Amino acid sequence: MHPPGADVVVVRHGEVGVKSDQVRMKMEFQLQENLNALLADRDLPGDTGCQRNRLYIRTEEAAVEDATAAGVEAPGVVSASPARSVEPTLDAITEALAETARACYDDGPFAVEARRAGNADAHDFSSRDLESAGGQAIWDVIEAGGGTPEVDLDDPAFTAFVDCRPDEAFVFVEKRAGPGGLPLGSQQPVVALVSGGIDSPVAAWQAMTRGASIVPVYVDLGAYGGADHRARAETTVAALARRAPNFDLRLRVLDGGEAVEELVAETDATRMLSLRRFMYRAAETVAREHDAVGIVSGEAIGQKSSQTTANLAATDGVTDLPIHRPLLTMDKTDIIERARELGTYDDATVPAGCNRVAPSRPETAGTPESVAAAEPDDLLAMADSAARDPTIVDVTGHSGEPSANDR
Repeated sequence: MHPPGADVVVVRHGEVGVKSDQVRMKMEFQLQENLNALLADRDLPGDTGCQRNRLYIRTEEAAVEDATAAGVEAPGVVSASPARSVEPTLDAITEALAETARACYDDGPFAVEARRAGNADAHDFSSRDLESAGGQAIWDVIEAGGGTPEVDLDDPAFTAFVDCRPDEAFVFVEKRAGPGGLPLGSQQPVVALVSGGIDSPVAAWQAMTRGASIVPVYVDLGAYGGADHRARAETTVAALARRAPNFDLRLRVLDGGEAVEELVAETDATRMLSLRRFMYRAAETVAREHDAVGIVSGEAIGQKSSQTTANLAATDGVTDLPIHRPLLTMDKTDIIERARELGTYDDATVPAGCNRVAPSRPETAGTPESVAAAEPDDLLAMADSAARDPTIVDVTGHSGEPSANDR
């Protein structure tokens, strides 16, 4: 919902604002680039600007709702509001509030929240004056419409907001939550292992909201995976790529079929741990090719037999890179809720092929030595080989070999 004549989206960041001036300005510039890319990718008119710790998307009323929806998908954005821009005068603001009430107010108690920024002499009124005059303007509109106005500052059914700056004021009626965090691209990239299941896309997204772009990697399990298994990985990565159109989120598909066949034939209780070691080693090799500095996994303590604290320790040593587990202490219900919000949950519920790889009596307290001793001698060499010959899949629907500028 937006005021009539809305022509701008007010975009707020949070953690970015506590950085040093130099870092903050760099991150704000990155966030502007990301927002502009989202607008262009969705064919939305508009451009971004930044003033005094606020970002603005200047657009048209016909596009302001879609521009706001795009804005709240960008990592680093805490909230965004479709707003109307007016002159920073008391008369212009109260007139806009009255018009907003006529268009947007439905029923129930209301409130006005105003914030005035700038030097003391920037305006001849205070935030309290804005709230008082604005509240009176809305009161008069409700009364003129035959309603019974009621103010409730604690639990209003309708709130009108004013953000008054020295050169411009903004009137809006909602604040839509964004993911928060840091702008994508403000941290070095990491490789994200994605299975297309519930957990891995959420873990990848959590890394993205901390500013790290991802290199998505999917290990094809051969006869133990299948077309549906791979398709859901492509679909979940597509959901992530939609939020990062100016970053290379093409899926790197690695052939793990031969390795899985050997693991099934030669290992038993520690099979899933060796498969995890294969994936980590392959991810490390991919990382070296892309200047990535870590590996992201969707594991959580105790969620599966392979994810006990002992087994996590038994697999980490296969790589020199840090393994980031954003979901490490999260409950499954919370992970599912985030997957729903991200839009990856439904596609992630296709049965996973790796369930057929799991042994009937899996090891729950493995050691690095016992796992390595039980696995095929050439397992890690196969991981390196698979990582050096990926199939690159554009999640928008095109596939092929890496281009010359693929890094």
